[in-house]
Amino acid sequence: MPAVTAVPSVEGPDGPAYGHDGGKTVGVEVEDVPDISAEWYREVVAFAADTPAWVRHAMEIATDVVPALVVVFLAVGWWRARREDDRRMALALLAPVAVLVPYLASEGIKSLLRLRRPCWDLAGVVTVAPCPPYGDWSLPSNHATFAAAGAVALAVLWRRTAPAAGLLAVAEAFSRVFVGVHYPHDVVAGLLLGAVTAPLVLLVLRGPAVALVVTLRRRPVLAPVLTTRAGRLRVTRTERGLGAGPAIPRRKAPPHAR
Repeated sequence: MPAVTAVPSVEGPDGPAYGHDGGKTVGVEVEDVPDISAEWYREVVAFAADTPAWVRHAMEIATDVVPALVVVFLAVGWWRARREDDRRMALALLAPVAVLVPYLASEGIKSLLRLRRPCWDLAGVVTVAPCPPYGDWSLPSNHATFAAAGAVALAVLWRRTAPAAGLLAVAEAFSRVFVGVHYPHDVVAGLLLGAVTAPLVLLVLRGPAVALVVTLRRRPVLAPVLTTRAGRLRVTRTERGLGAGPAIPRRKAPPHAR
């Protein structure tokens, strides 16, 4: 089937949407796509088309901003971990790895499965965002994978952020369907991939990462990247046996116990 090109429709009072000139499937059924997913996709996209223009524009921007926010929060986590112990710094350094590995896995799965985008095939669909070019496959959603893995990483760094990070990941997944570039099952698969893979990466690499941080923090060249001056003093005091507080004098045994 030829590639479907996204073309701007005639601009109305609420601003432009995007139509597609090569769609062939008029009904709900699509090959290799669960019927319920295709039906939900049409319902969400129809709902999106009925929202005010500012909502559509905001969602189109937000769907690509969330991954950038995750990166910013991970950078803040590294910066704050410079004042913390070796375990905390190891987790801060592992957090980007725990996000990158699921993302690369999603890219590999996409290339292996080569499943088509809904906006390539469904006729009469009007999407908020332009349809991605042919060859940018659908399952799983990279954005949903990235957001779920990022939520896990942020929850590990700051446990109190777990509810907000989880909601952000779900909102990102929904936005991919809202703007019209993914089926619902694409984003569910992405969420599951990120939520399962990221903790495994952290669990497997945590021990080696802590040992590596302990070694690297002792090197003057890397110390400013891995710790603050106060943190270096604290580490030095601990290594010298001064970090546990004043020593408690041992009581002498009574004469009859000698």
